[in-house]
Order: sequence, then C-alpha cells, then structure tokens
Amino acid sequence: MTIRQARPEDADAITDFQKKMAWETEQFELDHEKVSNGVLKVFAEPFRGRYWVAEDEGTVIASLLITYEWSDWRNTDVWWIQSVYVLPGFRRRGVFREMYKAVKEEADKQHIAGLRLYVETNNVPAQKTYESLGMQCQHYKMYEWLK
Repeated sequence: MTIRQARPEDADAITDFQKKMAWETEQFELDHEKVSNGVLKVFAEPFRGRYWVAEDEGTVIASLLITYEWSDWRNTDVWWIQSVYVLPGFRRRGVFREMYKAVKEEADKQHIAGLRLYVETNNVPAQKTYESLGMQCQHYKMYEWLK
C-alpha cells in the first residue's frame, strides 16, 4: 500500500468515494456533477485543501481531505481531516492508520499546530480508531448552518 498526496487524475475516484460515503452514512444521493466540480476545485485552488489517497496495486482504495483552520492562538494552521473514505473491502486493515501517519508526519514537517476531525456520535468503531492513534475527544460541541 502506498500513501501519497492526490493528483488531479485521482479526482474520479475521490468523487465516487464522496458519493458512496454520503449514501452509506446518510442515505443521501449527491449530485455527481456538483461533487466532481467540488473535488476538482480543490486541485485548482490549493488554498481550499489537499487530498491524500491510499493505493493498493495501483488502485486508489481510500481518500481523505485536509482543510485548513488558522489558529491565532498558535500563529499557525490546524489541519482538519475530512471526507475520509476507505473502500469496504479494505476497512479494518490499517488503511486509515497509515494515512493518518503520513498526514501527521507532513504536519510535523510544516510545523502545523495539530490535527482535528469530527465524527458522528454513533460511529463507535471510528471513534475507537481515532483514540488508538492518540487523538482525544474534546469538550467542544459542533454547531452549523448549511444550505
């Protein structure tokens, strides 16, 4: 397995993963063109974030998106891990663990303040994975307004 920063030619796989994730987690069908354009925008405008992928024998099997939060308290960025998707046949085999390790190493090199992510409250397997990596549940609640 290889972990690397995604390239524009990975956009179709990433788009497919996002649609699958929305269906698996919320039974929500995303508009293909809108998601595809959103993924491509990250490649065209890198200030929006960057994707990472895991490959197995030349096939992209997982992806995640890093987005940036400026921390004036720390005078550096905090990276948010978002849009994590691992193909079902590769789950519970350490794929996310390896992706997290690669992202964390890159964050250390760039003097990033830390990594954050959010997880559904009922997704206990994911929570256990994150805790096993040394991440801690914090005292914050998340609020949002979305169209």
